[in-house]
Amino acid sequence: MIADFHGAYKPCGLSRKYPNLLTREALIEFEYSGGTTWDNPEHHNLLPYIRMFTGPMDYIPATMRNPTKDNFRVIGDYPMGQGTRAHAMALFVILSSPTEMLPGSPSHYYREKECTDFLAKIPVEWNETRLLKGKISKYTVLARRSGDSWFVGAITNQDERKLELPTDFLPQGKYEIEIIEDGVNANTCASDYKLSKSEIQAGKILKLNLAAGGGWVARITPLK
Repeated sequence: MIADFHGAYKPCGLSRKYPNLLTREALIEFEYSGGTTWDNPEHHNLLPYIRMFTGPMDYIPATMRNPTKDNFRVIGDYPMGQGTRAHAMALFVILSSPTEMLPGSPSHYYREKECTDFLAKIPVEWNETRLLKGKISKYTVLARRSGDSWFVGAITNQDERKLELPTDFLPQGKYEIEIIEDGVNANTCASDYKLSKSEIQAGKILKLNLAAGGGWVARITPLK
């Protein structure tokens, strides 16, 4: 039997004795969007530095209902999540839990096949984690490795942000990189995103252009 303590108090070390306790809530997360504005991009940039430090978090990331800050509305039975589509998907990499759950209706993910196919490739356990860049409550760029593949997530608060990301954490060689990033209209239509694939050499500097409440997420796999 495995356990997920949802709606529980903060972690207190139980998982050291009971490894079948995989994750627990103990945080403000997506479901708060049905009644408050608390689960916002600033909050997302607090979680990796505070709550996640104590252990896995049962946050449900990757909503397909993505409003801008001005367009967000509290709707109890049909919640939306603050931040862009790329931001919501990057949370799947940045926030850590070995038991993940999607927050939306299955019909959302059938309709958004490109995004769903990308999410399906993201593991829930990792061999290595590195914080590449970050400033608490402002922005976070975090890389995780599973086998020889790397996943990188980047999110910002409600400020637009340009970041340079060196890929010197990769072993030498050539890689395929698959990216979901904010689309050109993401500042006014938060669900706008761009999917791209290309080849890069380890060490290449990537330029990230994050919309307000924006994000960027990539899957990097070695070319044989």
